[in-house]
Parts: sequence; structure tokens; C-alpha cells
Amino acid sequence: MALSISAVVLLAIVVFLLVKKSGLKAGHAIVCMLLGFYLASSTIAPTINEVTNNIAGMIGSLNF
Repeated sequence: MALSISAVVLLAIVVFLLVKKSGLKAGHAIVCMLLGFYLASSTIAPTINEVTNNIAGMIGSLNF
């Protein structure tokens, strides 16, 4: 059985848990989100997308 989850949902859960449990302040989380938006519109965005797709492909090809 394959489980597919969006990276955005996964990262949102991680940020939520960091805010609740690890003392990450909401202001810091907002700064991280803004950084993500600016990275998405930068010239490095295709490289980041390719790297994350390759990592997801490697994880997806693991057999347990």
C-alpha cells in the first residue's frame, strides 16, 4: 500500500508541531513561510524542485 502526502501538508504539520512543542514562535514560522514564498519565485526554485523530486523518488523506491 502506497501512501502519498503532499510536501506542503507534511511541512505544515512539522511547523505546527514545532510551534506547539518546541517553542518556535509564530513570528519565526511566518518568516520561514515568507522565505519559502520568495524562494519559490527565485531563479533557484527549479533546482530546489528537482532536488526534492529526486529525494522523494529515492524514498519512494525503498522497499521494506
